[in-house]
Amino acid sequence: MEHAFATAQPARGFTLKQLLVVDALTCFVFGLLLVAAAAPLAALLGLPQSLLFFAGVALVPCAGLMALAAKTLAKALVAIVIAGNTAWVIGSVAVVLMFEVTTLGLGFIVAQAAAVLTLAVLEWRARGQVY
Repeated sequence: MEHAFATAQPARGFTLKQLLVVDALTCFVFGLLLVAAAAPLAALLGLPQSLLFFAGVALVPCAGLMALAAKTLAKALVAIVIAGNTAWVIGSVAVVLMFEVTTLGLGFIVAQAAAVLTLAVLEWRARGQVY
């Protein structure tokens, strides 16, 4: 059963549910990519293979949590997703500072961090649909 707040449109034109679904799908696909291609990505990006692999492994259950948040729109889950996305962006900055990444690696990290930050901000703005 759909709740009224699940279909209300925030300023950007996306519902919280839609944002969380996009977040879950991109997180899952990105996680699978990192797990499956950790070795070639490590060489291209200038990052340790183990870092990429285990980041990918961690993203898969995170995607499940995001999907559950999208399904239930539970306040606590939404807050955890937003906090997790924020932590991912901070972690991305730390990775750039800790490793001598390639130019491609820097672009990759900045691009994915910007995408995650955008989702976090949009989810934060749309959280009023459940708060």
